[in-house]
Amino acid sequence: MSLLVICGQLAVSGAAHAADEKKPKPVDAAVTTPTPFELQRLYTDRTWLWKDGAAYFGKTGRPLRAWTSGQDSASVAEGRWLATKDGKMCMDLAWRSKSYKGKQQRTCYSHRIKGGNIEQRKDPDGEWYSFKRTPEDRSDEYRKFEPGDTKAAQFGETRKLIDSKN
Repeated sequence: MSLLVICGQLAVSGAAHAADEKKPKPVDAAVTTPTPFELQRLYTDRTWLWKDGAAYFGKTGRPLRAWTSGQDSASVAEGRWLATKDGKMCMDLAWRSKSYKGKQQRTCYSHRIKGGNIEQRKDPDGEWYSFKRTPEDRSDEYRKFEPGDTKAAQFGETRKLIDSKN
């Protein structure tokens, strides 16, 4: 009789285990890639403010210009930006200062949409961080973007400083 009870208990526990496996496990929020159009809407005609400079993402032809002005080092860059099918925004820029003139280099940022929020990372292997949440969060990187070309004067001043002959 005890053998029958043990077999019954095993059968019930096996059935319970099988039922647990059929229950859907919680999954992370679906992750998708923004389209080039969605990325263009985020960047076009906006100025990205940095600690010691900024970058402006133009409209027609996607011109890009940037400047920095750290202590004893000012630099400017000009080039183009683009949005790709795989969720990247890339900047093709050649930086220059009074002491150097760099070659054009590409820097890309990957984007993903997770749980309705946009995350970003610097390629190739940067850490994912919150770029733009809905509703907005004070820590979102996107809060550093301003509509329009808000730092054109600073770019012009920095370019004159670099291009001037001493």
